[in-house]
Amino acid sequence: MRLRTLALAVACILMGSFLAYFYHDFNTWVLVFSLLTTICLQVLSNLANDYGDSIHGADNADRKGPSRAVQSGRISKKQMKKAIFLFAGLSVLFGTLLVFLAPISTVALVVFLGVGLLAIAAAINYTIGKRPYGYRGLGDIAVFIFFGLIAVLGTFYLHTNHFNWQTILPATSTGLLAVAVLNVNNIRDIESDVKAGKRSLAVKWGRRNAVLYHYFLLIMAVALAFVFVSMNFRTISQHLFILSVPMFIRNAIAVTQLKDQTELDPFLKQMAISTLVFVLLFGIGHALTV
Repeated sequence: MRLRTLALAVACILMGSFLAYFYHDFNTWVLVFSLLTTICLQVLSNLANDYGDSIHGADNADRKGPSRAVQSGRISKKQMKKAIFLFAGLSVLFGTLLVFLAPISTVALVVFLGVGLLAIAAAINYTIGKRPYGYRGLGDIAVFIFFGLIAVLGTFYLHTNHFNWQTILPATSTGLLAVAVLNVNNIRDIESDVKAGKRSLAVKWGRRNAVLYHYFLLIMAVALAFVFVSMNFRTISQHLFILSVPMFIRNAIAVTQLKDQTELDPFLKQMAISTLVFVLLFGIGHALTV
């Protein structure tokens, strides 16, 4: 289930919920079922990734990251398929409860049900199928859309029943940081992905450009948070998120200096936790103004 990645699922929902609270419109049930739905979708994606990479050969004996369940033989392909169906079902269950409990119109309810089914399809097709989009360098844009725009803005809408264009800024910050987590993973796996024919952006661009891309993701995420605060400034507490910047700097240094993939692996978890810390500090700083 790759529990270390679940910090991202929690972070994007918390960002949308903190923003709703900041704008004086918050629903506890939306928070609870958004978290349950997104965590199940994240686990679904991780299980499908484990299965798909074992089928396509990205998870093999040469891989430097942690061993995977199907590739190592600890779980059979049949068992993993059952787990995938289980978490797809749980995603549907919690997602359906979420939209029916949210204070939204019937039209919005139907739209969100459709988005939920699209999210399930995206989670599965990342590495499964004849043409998995994760093998064509499209994983970054998918992560940005689902962890940033859809998760944050969707959660905000479910809380408030309206859209605020300024929330695009922190939603984009969250999405960029989620992409940074994927980028650490892709930089670590460049060698094994090349052998398996997985054309991630890190493979397409090379390590040096992937590192520069990492800098861009981190810098833009923080910069957009500053822009949002400047547009909605009330108190100095809104700048609390600055305290997370040293964590991003540490991650950037590691991605730059650590060439051994085994040494780089812990910084995937560190990046996910850094994203959660950023969101918590950003959210708490804004909640203190309410």
